[in-house]
Amino acid sequence: MQNYGTLDASYIAAGKEQGIRKLVDDFYHQMETQTRGHHIREMHTDDLHIIKDKLSVFLMGWLGGPRDYAKKYGQMSIPMVHKHLVIGEEERDAWLFCMNEALKDQDYDDEFKQYLIYELSRPANAILRVSQMEHSNR
Repeated sequence: MQNYGTLDASYIAAGKEQGIRKLVDDFYHQMETQTRGHHIREMHTDDLHIIKDKLSVFLMGWLGGPRDYAKKYGQMSIPMVHKHLVIGEEERDAWLFCMNEALKDQDYDDEFKQYLIYELSRPANAILRVSQMEHSNR
């Protein structure tokens, strides 16, 4: 078993910057081409250049690589950045579905793919909880 989540093991397993940027590109491609992803794609602007870079830079640091997000884009909390959006179980599940589909196209070990989708479900669930609290009080 790999020691994912320790130091830069996950960053390396993801193919470092090049591999992470490919994953992000494939993820947004899935969002655009999978019927299940259309609704969450519509939550983004037409131009995905900046959002792709933000997700890539965030994932690099989150996976143990260079932590450049704050330098480039400022501090952030994943759930709070998304609190303006109405995120229910359907949106969370569609996001995870598109990410899982994108992971199928990566040259990662199956064990790492499983690890990554499990770890990504944590912030996805946090976003869901914040959205439910934010939008249930309105």
